[in-house]
Amino acid sequence: MAEIVVHSGSDMVGKKLGDSGLDERDITVLTLHRGPQVIPNPRNKTVLEGEDRLLCFGKLEEMRSMIPDRKQKRVRRLMKKHLPENS
Repeated sequence: MAEIVVHSGSDMVGKKLGDSGLDERDITVLTLHRGPQVIPNPRNKTVLEGEDRLLCFGKLEEMRSMIPDRKQKRVRRLMKKHLPENS
């Protein structure tokens, strides 16, 4: 089980749950959380909105593959000349 958040910029926003591609990945949506509202067993015709949270059951690898890669933060090493001198 995993919770998937449909962020505002996601390509799933505006699509019906049945057209989201979750069924093809063998992912079942158990509940849809939309603000304070909880919709158990949402229907395939339910249109997804930004910031919806989906409690899903299925293969963990498939659910992980839906998460976009994070950009790795670049860490710059400080050179000695940039460090303050101890007085």
